[in-house]
Amino acid sequence: MDDINNFDVEIKLPVEIEQYERKIYDLKQLIEIGKGLNSTLDYNVLIESILLTCMGQMQLFQVGIFLKKGIDVNMYVLHRNYKGFDLDHTIEYEIASDSKLIAFLENNFRCYTMNELKEIFAGDESLATLNAIMPLLVVPLKGKGKLNGIIILGERINNMPFTEAEKEYMLNISSLAGIAIQNAYLYEMATTDMMTKLKIHHYFQAALADEREKSLRRKTPLSLIMADIDHFKKFNDTYGHQCGDMVLINVAKIIMASIRQIDVAARYGGEEFAIILPGTVLGDAMHVAERIRKCVESVKIESNNKILGVHISLGVTQFNPEIDVDNKSLIERADKALYRSKINGRNMVSFL
Repeated sequence: MDDINNFDVEIKLPVEIEQYERKIYDLKQLIEIGKGLNSTLDYNVLIESILLTCMGQMQLFQVGIFLKKGIDVNMYVLHRNYKGFDLDHTIEYEIASDSKLIAFLENNFRCYTMNELKEIFAGDESLATLNAIMPLLVVPLKGKGKLNGIIILGERINNMPFTEAEKEYMLNISSLAGIAIQNAYLYEMATTDMMTKLKIHHYFQAALADEREKSLRRKTPLSLIMADIDHFKKFNDTYGHQCGDMVLINVAKIIMASIRQIDVAARYGGEEFAIILPGTVLGDAMHVAERIRKCVESVKIESNNKILGVHISLGVTQFNPEIDVDNKSLIERADKALYRSKINGRNMVSFL
């Protein structure tokens, strides 16, 4: 009898060892994932890292993430870097932050299949967006006790359903991602001008120094645009500061809509803006500046029953390593180009 019991132990031990080894391996993987996700505060780089991590760890063809698009936005929007899902690009896939679905996920931290959510939210409109995408698994993205978004997992490479162990592992990834998102969000708030939603002056200076160094190292072009709203003092003095604020906000929106994700737009000071264009030659930067100028020119601001037009002057220059030894020299050359636009009639683009 003793021999039989000993035989059972010998059979079980290798299985238990294998289970422990798997747990140790998973923990090591999570540590590395945590290090990777917390190695950047750049919001867009972080999102891409989260999506690729999910794809690799869960063997996915399809993955996406819902996040708030801005600091004061009350909608969770599907980030445009989603992978694999065949979606309508003309539609904004969004979920209201005050919906029943968001409240439920905030208070119930676990993975859910779409069938489970359909049973819980039968006929509820808050599930409409997810129904249009039809992911296989929905994972709350929480950090520091707060729902920061939703990760959606779709078709898998092995075409197998998610096991309970995989769901638990995905929750661990979500927790790490949630903390990283929260940190990036706080950094975003600290480096963003709350009125215009553009970067603040200090961030611009740091970013410009970083891009100059990259340009030198990689031997790639770099351009800078300086812009100034024409006769801005008139808006404040004649129509009041609220009107002036509306002008700033509208111009900032146009600038953000006119540039790429890798570009940096900042409120340089007052009514002046700065735009860093990595990997961009002077000619292409001129096209960007002209596009901004035309869009601003088409804007109409309503104040006290009056329709007011807005114009902007811009100066463009390209980084020259031989003369632009620091931020100051590059900014000064872009400023001189801006001054040319001002003295030659305003509402135009000049270069130097």
